[in-house]
Amino acid sequence: MCLILFAYHVHPTYKLIVAANRDEFFQRPTASAHYWNDNRKILAGRDLEKMGTWMGVTTKGRFAALTNYRDPSEFSLKKRSRGELVADALQFKGDVHAYMKRLTANKDLYPGYNLLAGDANNLYYYSNKSDHLKRLTPGVYGLSNHLLDTEWPKVQKGKAGLSSIIKMNDCCMVEELFMLLQNSDPAPDQLLPNTGVTLEMERMLSPLFIKSDNYGTRSSTVIRISDNEIQFNERIFTENERKDQAFSIQITDE
Repeated sequence: MCLILFAYHVHPTYKLIVAANRDEFFQRPTASAHYWNDNRKILAGRDLEKMGTWMGVTTKGRFAALTNYRDPSEFSLKKRSRGELVADALQFKGDVHAYMKRLTANKDLYPGYNLLAGDANNLYYYSNKSDHLKRLTPGVYGLSNHLLDTEWPKVQKGKAGLSSIIKMNDCCMVEELFMLLQNSDPAPDQLLPNTGVTLEMERMLSPLFIKSDNYGTRSSTVIRISDNEIQFNERIFTENERKDQAFSIQITDE
């Protein structure tokens, strides 16, 4: 996942609204969102190479999502897959705060990452780059491949768009958020971050929706969580088609 926009305790019905793009190499084998065969309480996509995930929810109302921290100088060949962090957060049987507190002890086992985890009433953020666990307060947030709310152009544009869209009628919200996530306008050169990659690559990575020959936005997801329900919409992009799917979960304690 390379862009997560979310509104927490801002909307009158949905305590958490998430609009996110997953950017990945096109050849990496991936399964779209589904209830996992090895844990039917989890609804998430799956990276079929490492068997982790970038974002998901559970029937108990838990949410978790991750972005990579872009640092081309970081050597990550012998480190563990970041996708297992999301899977572990979703499967953790205790309070999610306890899981998040444990991350600092293993922060060097993974390449740089940002992890969001929680539910409609308690949401936490941790990055092994800042090594600081934060319980989030109500607001509109953006997370790309740096730290939370780093003012990259795509984050600023996304947050502004999300803030506007969540004021609309609920019947239009999902499609409007998908349209926002499909914005492929690059940022002006003078606003590009300097993350250690080439200028050409910074330009390619700067839109909300990324397009290139071998890497880009492969799916967009909109999640809305209220006190007792999760609405999960996914839009998958392939070379020749677009596929939409939707799930509705009644939150249960079982």
